[in-house]
Amino acid sequence: MALRESEAIVLRTYPLREADLLVTFLTRVEGKVRGVARSAKKSKRRFGGALEPMTYVRAFYDVRERQELARLDACEVLESPMATEVSYARATALAHLAELLDELLPDHEANDAIFRLTLSVLHVLTGEEIWMPVTYFELWMTRLVGFLPELTECIVCGRDLNGSRAYFHALADGLMCIEDKRLASSELLIESRMLAAQMFRSPVEGFVGMPWPKAQGADLRKFLIQILQRHIEKKLVTAGMLEKGSF
Repeated sequence: MALRESEAIVLRTYPLREADLLVTFLTRVEGKVRGVARSAKKSKRRFGGALEPMTYVRAFYDVRERQELARLDACEVLESPMATEVSYARATALAHLAELLDELLPDHEANDAIFRLTLSVLHVLTGEEIWMPVTYFELWMTRLVGFLPELTECIVCGRDLNGSRAYFHALADGLMCIEDKRLASSELLIESRMLAAQMFRSPVEGFVGMPWPKAQGADLRKFLIQILQRHIEKKLVTAGMLEKGSF
């Protein structure tokens, strides 16, 4: 059987037996695929440096009927996050992107919009400034998988929230006005809602070079992570790592 070929982004690898690796990779042609890379720990010719998380590769693999795992034959590196120095902050941000993709996307379902989003964010996630690309990726991922609620109206009474205060709660599906907010709600600032609207109108490259401390958009990221965790019904490990980080 001829090998399939596709652009792909490596998401995660796990040890499997003595020299093999279990690899989860996002392909452009058929979405997320899980496969076994035989002797990957030994073969530098077939896999050398290509299986690092968030490496953009050309993957050669075989998917067979009635077999859950593909056979990953080889990978050619197209772009590697290891081409520049990887700080702890950047490594955590890259791991966060990988976790979101792995947890949110079904197997074998192509999504070119998400593939292009990931590549564009990887192109700007190259240094110490992680909060802009992380915020952009979380926002667009939440929208593209269909989980993002309307940001301009109260889910309880339908009131227009433009120009007024808005609140969210871990157990609610959208934003609420000040009269309908629940106990222990958090506020999503007008500035953050305006920022989200701007991000929907502009490519990620348009925000490069802007000052972006951790506090900027922190309420928006909290809102998005609560939505995602509620839908996947589990905690996102890397979200907690980012929140606790001092970078």
